[in-house]
Amino acid sequence: MELVERCIVFLMMTMVAVQVSNAAVHKVGDSSGWTIIGNIDYKKWSATKNFQIGDTIVFEYNSQFHNVMRVTHAMYKSCNVSSPLTTFSTGKDSIKITNYGHHFFLCGVPGHCQAGQKVDINVLNVSAAAAATPTISPSALASPVPVATTPAPSPNNASPLIVAKGAFGFVGLAMTVFSSFYF
Repeated sequence: MELVERCIVFLMMTMVAVQVSNAAVHKVGDSSGWTIIGNIDYKKWSATKNFQIGDTIVFEYNSQFHNVMRVTHAMYKSCNVSSPLTTFSTGKDSIKITNYGHHFFLCGVPGHCQAGQKVDINVLNVSAAAAATPTISPSALASPVPVATTPAPSPNNASPLIVAKGAFGFVGLAMTVFSSFYF
């Protein structure tokens, strides 16, 4: 009986370790980093990434010439740096993603945001996005009616949500429920 308990505890700890290792590290701008040199399209960069809760966003830059400000959607759109939610200035800032939604960042040095040094990190709730995706018929694609867009929520309106992902999360939950009834 004690051997079974130890095996279950060991399996659960292993699954937690594997689950934690699923997190990715994304360096903003890849090898170019966080800069205005080289015409880096941060919108295009972020569109190629699949951001998940638990991932880390890394901003690498020369701290004498740049910084990173986390801002609201309205501030992001207008490059308003007057009252950021948070300011980072180490030159190697790591930010862990803890909730779904849009996370807006820009450089607060005058003119840099207007030059394109801003990024929208969008963390999709994959299960909710899949459920909300409508099926589009070929005739609907040819329709001249424009698609309505909704403004992105500001990061301070999004609630933190940590979920168990994938098969390990499901198996871990099942083992926890089983062990609570078994022992």
